[in-house]
Amino acid sequence: MPAARPRLLYVTDLAYEARGRRYCDEDIFLTSRLRARFDLALCHPLDAAALMDGFGAVVVRNSGPVLGHQQAYDAFRARALATGARVYNPLTGKADMAGKQYLLDLSAAGFPVIPTVGRAEDLHLLPAAERYVVKPMLGADSLGLRVAPAGQVAALASGQVLIQPCVDFVHEVSFYFIDDDFQYALYAPDPERRWELKAYAATAADLEFARRFIDWNDLGHGIQRVDACRTRDGDLLLVELEDLNPYLSLAALPEEARDAFVTVFTASLSRFVHGALSPA
Repeated sequence: MPAARPRLLYVTDLAYEARGRRYCDEDIFLTSRLRARFDLALCHPLDAAALMDGFGAVVVRNSGPVLGHQQAYDAFRARALATGARVYNPLTGKADMAGKQYLLDLSAAGFPVIPTVGRAEDLHLLPAAERYVVKPMLGADSLGLRVAPAGQVAALASGQVLIQPCVDFVHEVSFYFIDDDFQYALYAPDPERRWELKAYAATAADLEFARRFIDWNDLGHGIQRVDACRTRDGDLLLVELEDLNPYLSLAALPEEARDAFVTVFTASLSRFVHGALSPA
């Protein structure tokens, strides 16, 4: 008899509306290709905890910001950890998966990130600026983000926010990795149109920058997106490290690049699931 095909529970919110892009198109495309290798079921993030048993792995993809279903996500995470369920990306991520504390930690440790503090008494550690960005510690998708003049920022430092100087940057660029391996890069030439992305030819120095954060996170399996901005001096600074459900902007890639990504993604999932099915 033929060997049973691995079973995946693919978590996505096909109705989620995001500014400037349609998350559902990406997951419809990916699942249509993954079905060649896996038995696949799609579910909404609100249903993941109840449906996750009996699958070789749970794949969390474009499920929308966790803030929109925090209680359900916490229940899913707790059940997965209690039962030993295999979740892709693994739940050990130290970056956006765990909130924004990592930006404070990396900034304090001297990593090339946008300088970040969380308390009024630490504002002197930031470069002087006319305006500052204030964002919630548990923010996502720019929810709750505010820009405040220097004279007002101290009053907003509640301890549950991140404070950063407004950086005058040339463009934003994102580097996409699967299982620690670089796949492609995209950038937004116009800072005012951040979701109009084009292919970006990453240099060796660019990849050295991005890999510092991939190595720091030490996730092992899964998809990660390193978002950075290019300053007027030519340096890259980390904006965020998305390690929970990074949107991939696959529609911005040529067909052959999308096919290459699917091939690598499928191989990664196969290794992940077969590792779970193999005896210890």
